[in-house]
Amino acid sequence: MATMDLRTEIREFLSSRRARIAPEQAGLPAYGGNRRVKGLRREEVALLAGVSVDYYVRMERGSLSGASDGVLDALASALQLDEAERDHLFHLARQSRAPSGPRRRKAAATVRSTLQQVLDAISDAPAWIGNGRYDVLAMNQLARALYSPVLADPRRPANTARFVYLNPEAAGDFFVDYDQIVGDVAAKLRMEAGRNPHDEALIALVGELSTCSELFRQRWASRDVRLHRSGRKRMRHPIVGQLDLDVESLELPAEPGLRLNVYTAPEGTPTADNLALLASWAATQQTLATEIEAHNG
Repeated sequence: MATMDLRTEIREFLSSRRARIAPEQAGLPAYGGNRRVKGLRREEVALLAGVSVDYYVRMERGSLSGASDGVLDALASALQLDEAERDHLFHLARQSRAPSGPRRRKAAATVRSTLQQVLDAISDAPAWIGNGRYDVLAMNQLARALYSPVLADPRRPANTARFVYLNPEAAGDFFVDYDQIVGDVAAKLRMEAGRNPHDEALIALVGELSTCSELFRQRWASRDVRLHRSGRKRMRHPIVGQLDLDVESLELPAEPGLRLNVYTAPEGTPTADNLALLASWAATQQTLATEIEAHNG
């Protein structure tokens, strides 16, 4: 499968968002408790969005190509979409308008040497560069030490979505908030699929995870979407114990589709101490590796 079925994606996304809103949440009378549909009816969404019922039905059947930004905004309001969901709706509409037009430039599969230099210059914080498929494309020494459980899989590039879903025991040990992580990963992958439905590597990854993980199939079926945002990640590292890290995830304008992720901790906290311990351990490992190479050479 080389592309996502756009009409199916639109239909299931809109119908799933409609199903979660009760009439009273939308300020509409429920007209008795015996409704045959879960959530809002199509005609109620049409009323709230200010479009004809026929027009909304066409949209929910997968046809967003003629919808103006104003109509999409009205639809987003009617369905009470959050920021990520609204962005996803607009991505789907954009793809509908130009299904055979210019495709989004492919995200780089490798990073420029100068970006690796930037990573290596960040010596006190784990830093790495990845794409929307959760491929880990470049790391500094401290990030390699932090992500050692993820890097145990010999496949390259390492992929945190595979780690989360295909190695759930190790991932559950590593991520303190594993249940939240599994939802976030599926939702961000779906967001990426809406943004770039022709990405064959992404479609292959989703296919692999769907085939091998019942948990992924459940989370993917929710149709939820989320934005890549800064926040907090809690990890249990096998060498230094728990790390409660602040994450900044920054877009790289010169490299569309790639993000720089930097993990830090406030000075004087147990996590800052554990990061320093991890850096010391990583340096020792590096020295050992260099000595072994020199000996074998």
